[in-house]
Amino acid sequence: MPRVTRGFKARRRRKKILNLASGYVGGKSRLFRTAAEAVDRALCYAYRDRRQKKRDFRQLWIVRIGAAAEVHGLSYSRLMGGLKKANVNLDRKALAYMALMDPAAFAQVVKVASSTN
Repeated sequence: MPRVTRGFKARRRRKKILNLASGYVGGKSRLFRTAAEAVDRALCYAYRDRRQKKRDFRQLWIVRIGAAAEVHGLSYSRLMGGLKKANVNLDRKALAYMALMDPAAFAQVVKVASSTN
């Protein structure tokens, strides 16, 4: 009985994995088995880190807002509480950008938040 090499389907499957592994160093980009392991691991990290990125940026924004609020003599929690009471609907991303790029506008926001406390 002749040996079956599976032809087109197998080649397409291997080529898909090797294309995903292009740019990897050494055998990870050329050998199917090691490339498949590396691609599986990379896809797991990519899935996990798409969610992790959201947490990391929110954490960064909170740190930046807190540091800018401390300059004006207000803690992060008091600033956010004051903004909530004053019905100022700025999200953390916008506040962090404002604190970094436009300190004068951020000072006005802090003034609004501290007046409601």
